[in-house]
Amino acid sequence: MERIALLALLIVLVNLPFGYWRHGLRRFSPTWFVAIHAPVPLIVGLRVGMALPWRLETFPLLAASYFTGQFLGARIRAKRAHRV
Repeated sequence: MERIALLALLIVLVNLPFGYWRHGLRRFSPTWFVAIHAPVPLIVGLRVGMALPWRLETFPLLAASYFTGQFLGARIRAKRAHRV
C-alpha cells in the first residue's frame, strides 16, 4: 500500500509542470494535447519501475492523482499570472 501512495504522490509531482504548461495554451490545440498526454509514458515507466501490478482497484486513485497534478499546475500558473 505504501508503494501505491508513493506512486500517487509521484504522479502528482510529474504532472505539476505539465499542468502549468497546459494552462498557457489554447484549448484543444495540438500542443495542449501534448501537455496532457506527454506525462503518460513517464507514469507508466514509474509504475513498471516500481513493479506495481496493473489492478483495477488502483485506477481511481492514480487517475485522481493525474488530474490533481494537472489541476494544481494550472492553478499555480493562474495565481502567478494574476499576481504579476
